[in-house]
Amino acid sequence: MKWQDLLSDGYSQAYSLLTAVLEGLQLADLDWQPGPDSNSIGWLCWHLAREQDAAISYVMKDKQLWITEGWYEKFKRPADPLDYGTGHTPEQVAAFRSPPAEIISGYAYAVTERTKQYMLTLTADDLDRVFKVPGMEPSFTVGSWLVNIMFDSIQHAGQAGYVRGLRQGKGWQKY
Repeated sequence: MKWQDLLSDGYSQAYSLLTAVLEGLQLADLDWQPGPDSNSIGWLCWHLAREQDAAISYVMKDKQLWITEGWYEKFKRPADPLDYGTGHTPEQVAAFRSPPAEIISGYAYAVTERTKQYMLTLTADDLDRVFKVPGMEPSFTVGSWLVNIMFDSIQHAGQAGYVRGLRQGKGWQKY
């Protein structure tokens, strides 16, 4: 197995969990918060895709799909490349209104596929390239960045699943 296949599988599994979490949810479910300072399912899934889009675009030195494909319009949000949820206040999270689950899933799919395609362009030597992200310490290698983004995606998909369990109880997962 090549390293690209391994990472690609991890990103695909994060996306699969996200789609399982979103399946059959209505807007009220997506926007429900377990507490006033808690994240909603919709916000978590949006943040997962936004963060991955921003992070992969940064390392690729390319524009975000959020802007180039007009996803911001479908989410009724600004075309701000820095609006990906990190640092949102509880009030900003509470004000977030989800689009239908299909839109969230569609954006996450586009971002995941772009990530997987990007990995196919990399060599093993590329993984060792060090780069600096403004405001973040320490510096990253491309390889550690890809693993970090994948881990974060899996973590947020799991959090969204947990919130769905709080909302609907046991039995929502079909596997």
